[in-house]
Amino acid sequence: MSQHYLNPLFSPKSVAVFGASDRIDSVGQIVFQNMLESGFKGALYPINTKNPEVQGHKAYSAISKIEEPVELVVIATPPQTVPDIIEECGKHGVKAAVIITAGFGETGPEGQALERAVLENAKRYGIRLIGPNCLGVMRPDIGLNATFNKGGANTGHLAFISQSGALCTAILDWAQANDIGFSSVVSMGASADVDFGEILDYLVSDPQTHSILLYIEGIRNARSFMSAIRAAARVKPVILVKVGRHAAGSKAAMSHTASLVGSDDAFDAAVRRAGVVRVQTITQMFAAAKAMAVGFRPTGNRLAIVTNGGGPGVIATDRAGDLGLNLAKLSDSTMEQLNKVLPPNWSHGNPVDIIGDAQADRYHNAVKACLEDPNVDGVLTILTPQAMTKPLEAAHAIMDLSQQYKKPLLSCWLGEAQVAESRKAFNHAKRPNFRTLEAAVEVFSCLADYYKNQKLLEQMPAPVSHHLEPDIDGARLIIEGALQDRRKVLNEMESKALLSAFHIPVAQTMVAHSPNEALLIAQQLGYPVAMKINSRDITHKSDAGGVKLNLGSALDVRAAYQEIMDNVKRIRPDARIDGIAIQPMIMKEHGRELMLGVTNDPVFGPVITFGAGGVLVEVMGDRAVALPPLNSFLVKDLIKGTHVFKMLGAFRNMPPVNMDALESVLLRVSEMVCELPMLMEMDINPLIVDEHGALAADARVLVEPRQPTADRYAHMAIYPYPTHLVSYWQLADGTDITIRPIRPEDAELTQEFVRSLSAESRYFRYMNSVQELSHSMLVRFTQIDYSREMALIAVAEDKGKIVELGVSRFNINPDGETCEFALVISDTMRGIGLGPKLMTALLDAARSKGLKVMEGEVLKNNSSMLHLMTRLGFTIESSEEDDGIKVVRKTL
Repeated sequence: MSQHYLNPLFSPKSVAVFGASDRIDSVGQIVFQNMLESGFKGALYPINTKNPEVQGHKAYSAISKIEEPVELVVIATPPQTVPDIIEECGKHGVKAAVIITAGFGETGPEGQALERAVLENAKRYGIRLIGPNCLGVMRPDIGLNATFNKGGANTGHLAFISQSGALCTAILDWAQANDIGFSSVVSMGASADVDFGEILDYLVSDPQTHSILLYIEGIRNARSFMSAIRAAARVKPVILVKVGRHAAGSKAAMSHTASLVGSDDAFDAAVRRAGVVRVQTITQMFAAAKAMAVGFRPTGNRLAIVTNGGGPGVIATDRAGDLGLNLAKLSDSTMEQLNKVLPPNWSHGNPVDIIGDAQADRYHNAVKACLEDPNVDGVLTILTPQAMTKPLEAAHAIMDLSQQYKKPLLSCWLGEAQVAESRKAFNHAKRPNFRTLEAAVEVFSCLADYYKNQKLLEQMPAPVSHHLEPDIDGARLIIEGALQDRRKVLNEMESKALLSAFHIPVAQTMVAHSPNEALLIAQQLGYPVAMKINSRDITHKSDAGGVKLNLGSALDVRAAYQEIMDNVKRIRPDARIDGIAIQPMIMKEHGRELMLGVTNDPVFGPVITFGAGGVLVEVMGDRAVALPPLNSFLVKDLIKGTHVFKMLGAFRNMPPVNMDALESVLLRVSEMVCELPMLMEMDINPLIVDEHGALAADARVLVEPRQPTADRYAHMAIYPYPTHLVSYWQLADGTDITIRPIRPEDAELTQEFVRSLSAESRYFRYMNSVQELSHSMLVRFTQIDYSREMALIAVAEDKGKIVELGVSRFNINPDGETCEFALVISDTMRGIGLGPKLMTALLDAARSKGLKVMEGEVLKNNSSMLHLMTRLGFTIESSEEDDGIKVVRKTL
């Protein structure tokens, strides 16, 4: 694939600074001085309209006066000058700009007009912008310090992206003192153009970046953000801090779900699903980053604690409990080993108290035993300086073990003067060491979360999870009927009909419009019955006096009908009433009342919530949140995230609930969310679950009209596995071939496919002599984001084993209208039509997304591919950059 379009921003060969100055402490003076002092490896041009020389270097009055190409400009001039500067840069061929200047959209209508003018000019010439109102951009390895920070940054492998310039300066100052280096530092400012998603997309393939740190205040483009952050987290640890966790207020909610779920809940669910670690403080962010940089491979949350003091061990244990970590249960063989190497009075359990006189050998033996225990996922070593302690020797023992094992091995040397040399040694060896027990345990918790979230990231659920297909057309007709009546709230009958279309069990319900009709319905259903007001305007029926339960006779039903009507007219005189809903009284001796709901986050779209139900749902506030689509793994994770989960198993005289039935309902709700973009909010409350099954006793649904789009899942932040692209083909010899979108579990299949290719085929595909795919390439090729790329593989069975025969793929370009493709076919399958079949399927997939053009690069000596392109109607032209490459292009 071609060079990344943000390359001129992150790896420019030439930079011009508008507003470069000699005026001390002006922004332009600091920016140009930083560029000089950082040793930028490309051409550097100061632009100053008044002075012929700036800081001893020839200055230019305009960019047009520079005779050489300029890839990146840094702008530190008054805001009213910026639109014209961008215009001039466009004419000069500039491709990227960092606008440090403030005074745009954040200042009011005049500034907003200026910002629009800047963006219009930039778009016309294809210039990508960072800012405005930002600190700037750093790439220490090439000497790029296009910021007004006082000082530079060490070269390293951490990328730091921040929406706060002020925080950037503080972090950079702190990092210098703590010997932390960066591959990139990006202050985004107003993010008028380039946003988080695009920067993350660049950093994914940046070889200088090993880990990514984010400081986030808000997200504008959820699909772009989720797509890029998921791609990044598949190959590099991503750690973030998100501020604004507690909203000052919330809008009036039409449902229980909307009143319970805030924007931070949705954000948290999104980043967990993206395989990202979220921390609460900047200190935790860098501590976690340092721990991950060591190369630890966390496998769970079971912690072993080795300490030479009982008290610190207990403190660490308490903090682990606060964070939901498990203290590892040491195996019998580990206990036996510890008994051999520790004094008789050791603690004989976890925490492993190796007693205050412990020397380095005792630390080594105890920690080694714990690291080798399969029940242990990580070890925290604690040292308190006692009279016989040798902190530095013990530190070296721990550092030696840390290099031998991939399990997280963290250390906390308590104290100050006596452990100062040990801390220096840990820092010099780049091994994580902490001053406080709490910080150490919190970092292990981050590592455990990273492992867990990576498992969530690997899940690629399809939109429909069951063999019994839902009646999607019928469900849409119900919604469209309500919208045609200019109603957004479905009545109870419509809501339950919608659930039934997706095979969610509902309580049989009929609506009465008079006391006599209520009597007839009650006798038909059988006593006892429940009666509820049927009104599109009343969300909480009990609060309006609109519910009567356990009615056992005709007299009870007649009296309840009139009482409900009187209550509602008194309490909610404005409500429109459409009779009273009557259903059999659900008598489940062992039933648990749960709530299952859907709400729509303004940034991340549909969100599914699950928790305790009943009339006290808002008071209890017990809920877990997840982004659809869901599968069985994700559903189990969602359920376990609630307090009510403990009530679903056996307790007292109650048997465990039918978990399969509960999981099925959650999967069905996920299907509803995927296939019904018009579904805005939904409550199933209560969902009554017992040992026999699940039943939706009450439901409320809010819908809104939505314009249809070419992308059927455009309303979702996470794209479902596109089952609609699966197709089947049979060769003349009867071999059955399946063409389907690639999945994460196809990694081994893909690796074997690449290994089996001839040297020529590998060269034609990858344009180099790659023998096999690296781990990061394998992840990138198999764990794809279907919203911005597609990979269709052809597979067949050979001697009882599934083998890959070919793959076609495209990536959508930043313009959102074109895509770049690649195709490779097994050498054994040439000449039988598999190439045209895969390309045709790929072209159809691109059209279904509304893309307009497919293009690619083919080596000019790859005659068979060029012949195929001609057959498929692609135009073929020579590349302007390389005469050995042909550019092929087709309008879709």
